[in-house]
Amino acid sequence: MDTPDGSRRELGEFLRGKRTGADRAAFDLPPVGRARTTGLRREEIAFLSGVSVTWYTWLEQGRDIHPSRQVLDAVAVNLRLTHAEHDYVLGLAGFTPAPRPEPLAPAPVPAHVQHLLDALDPAPAFAVTGHWDIAAWNGAYAHLFPGVATAPAAERNLLVFVFTDPYVRAMLPDWEVTSRQFLAEYRAEAGARIGGADHVRLVSFLREASDEFADAWDEHAIERFSSRRRSFVHPVDGTVDYEQVKISPQDAAELTIVAYLPTA
Repeated sequence: MDTPDGSRRELGEFLRGKRTGADRAAFDLPPVGRARTTGLRREEIAFLSGVSVTWYTWLEQGRDIHPSRQVLDAVAVNLRLTHAEHDYVLGLAGFTPAPRPEPLAPAPVPAHVQHLLDALDPAPAFAVTGHWDIAAWNGAYAHLFPGVATAPAAERNLLVFVFTDPYVRAMLPDWEVTSRQFLAEYRAEAGARIGGADHVRLVSFLREASDEFADAWDEHAIERFSSRRRSFVHPVDGTVDYEQVKISPQDAAELTIVAYLPTA
């Protein structure tokens, strides 16, 4: 696509400014040398976006190259641009921003996983994906947290509920501790998914939706899961205590089952 020289220069300067101004810690990257904590290397963005360093350098220099929309989308995701910034980049390159598709709901779980969840009733239990989207649950969990059944499928995410749903916050008498523990466990499990589009979308959404999430995320806490006692304050049942355990189905490796076993 033919792009005027002024637009190419502006595109290059804009991308360079976002790259050099980025906080390396927010991207889970160590400082450069002993002190520099701000600014990503061109090599890092080029690698994540699937282009050569030379080509990405030319893009920032405003040279007469013709990036595809797919490449610009990849660069925007990996620089963690906002929706408005992403649209601005596309516009500078001569593309009309298309309506963004809604996040996809988790795929239906295998029948045997749902059967296991139902068999665990009356213990509340649910299945989560690698990004902690809640893909399935049993009746006891719906009783504990009715919002799981009424939330839009694409918004059923455990971290989203913990940090943005007032009902969930009111249920957790130790919310300040529990919310950070959840986040540290998610980060420990995220691994290679950090930097992927789904992970970036989730973290970007929660950063805007919750200052407490943003503060906790910047602490970079890592904690492995361990079975532990959980207490909830239910509006009908009062305080209920459980032991939280995890189950990993060998024939549904993309899912993890979380169960709350009664302690008495």
